[in-house]
Amino acid sequence: MDIGLEICVDSVESAVNAQLAGAARVELCDNLTEGGTTPSYGTIVLTRRNIDIGLHVIIRPRGSDFLYSDIEFDTMKRDIEMCGEQGVDGVVFGVLQKEGAIDFERTARLAEFAYPMAITFHRAFDMCNDPVKGLEDVIAAGASRVLTSGRKNRAIDGIDLIRKLVIQAADRIIIMPGAGIDETNVERIVSVTKVREIHLTGRKSVSSEMIFRQQGISMGSMWDLSEFTRKVADIEKIRNIISITGQK
Repeated sequence: MDIGLEICVDSVESAVNAQLAGAARVELCDNLTEGGTTPSYGTIVLTRRNIDIGLHVIIRPRGSDFLYSDIEFDTMKRDIEMCGEQGVDGVVFGVLQKEGAIDFERTARLAEFAYPMAITFHRAFDMCNDPVKGLEDVIAAGASRVLTSGRKNRAIDGIDLIRKLVIQAADRIIIMPGAGIDETNVERIVSVTKVREIHLTGRKSVSSEMIFRQQGISMGSMWDLSEFTRKVADIEKIRNIISITGQK
């Protein structure tokens, strides 16, 4: 299949694991439970120092929607500038207008500001009001690729739209499916859509080494998550997916 594999990671450890497994690139995020926000300066710097494969960084100042204030937009520009200073290969962002259209003007401004880094328009695309027009806007704004689940919670369920977007793109932009992709469905997604890149986490749960564990209290709002379990990129799982799809 000869597929480029991007691993979504939220730590230096996971980025290193992705490289060891043979991934082509990582997308570095924080707060994956909110769909990803911009990681810390230290995380970006140390990830760049510790991996040689492609490093793309999400530029998203907060969770929730993709309608940003002027201050948030300025924050995104400064974060992009910092990524360029640290030798990051690409940045990942998405901006919408309040009516649901792609914010072409702001997307184009961020793409120009980020040059020569690669640009991925992330799954804000799946929240736009018209994917056909939206794709044309993203292309015209200067993005290199679109990350999409086909406007579904999982890419396998949005497979028909993803295929239509690949046809519409006609090699003008890379269509990269993501969301819920794993070894059970990756082969079908690639076969049906004819995409050349895929995006996934490939994670496993790792138990904390803490001996003392305070019970009955959580440090966040996600009450079903334990402070004594974390998720990291799984080398063997990623290698298995690479063996299924091949790797550029």
